[in-house]
Amino acid sequence: MPRVALVTYDPQPEPSKDADLPVLVAALREAGADAQAVFWDDADVDWAGYDLAVIRSTWDYSWRAAEFVAWAERCGKVTRLANPAEVVRWNTDKRYLGELAEAGVPVVPTRYLAPGDPADLPGDHEYVVKPTSGAGARYAARYTPEQHGSAVRQLERMHEEGLTAMVQPYMRGIDAGGERALQFFGGRLLHASRKRAVLAPGTAFDAAKVAHPGLEPWTPTPAEHAVAERALAAVPNAPELLYARVDLVDGEDGQPRVMELELVEPNLFLFLHPGSLRPVVKAVLAAAGR
Repeated sequence: MPRVALVTYDPQPEPSKDADLPVLVAALREAGADAQAVFWDDADVDWAGYDLAVIRSTWDYSWRAAEFVAWAERCGKVTRLANPAEVVRWNTDKRYLGELAEAGVPVVPTRYLAPGDPADLPGDHEYVVKPTSGAGARYAARYTPEQHGSAVRQLERMHEEGLTAMVQPYMRGIDAGGERALQFFGGRLLHASRKRAVLAPGTAFDAAKVAHPGLEPWTPTPAEHAVAERALAAVPNAPELLYARVDLVDGEDGQPRVMELELVEPNLFLFLHPGSLRPVVKAVLAAAGR
């Protein structure tokens, strides 16, 4: 019987927001695995006792990125970790978008402002400022050139906390076409979803945001599928990926561009795609060596 750890976090005092986790645990147990949901930062867990540790919903990692990467490296030395620690290290810093661009993958144009850099912000178009390590639109906001002062204050706050900022043009295509998430599992397209724009005008960067507004199933176009495949092919150790989510938006030319590549803890949205549960279980069992 393979032992599988589904790695999550402890959001006390609130209950976990991962609605898929208990469903996946139950399905794996029914399929013959000893599956358990385990907190990544639980010092009492013996990771060597598992055949496979699957990072599922470690949704506090972006606040503790260095600590989380160090855990992934320790865990990966004693058991099989999905995705591997080297992928986790690479993907927790969104400067990977620059590497994808260099590899010829169409991405949202991105500049980076590290602590100490001047506040070089656009003066002729709407733009987004967010951290290179973030999730759920944490510390993200959109600005017009007239809101320069507010954007500078956000940069100052982020730099005080040691965060590097990303500056991207606001992709207006998201207002009409939304953001599409193509989910891969076991090397194959599992399903796709679409959501509305997350960043509303005037919303403060440190305000709570709805991470997946208007989420609905989506059938990806051939162009979207092709861009997603190109992005995954450019990832170091891509053959090692158990799962991946590629988030796409339309550029000014109407063609899909990569906004984010989520290889650490993407929400699977199984509640929206119940038919995907079976292939996920099959791929996890295969990765566990069964």
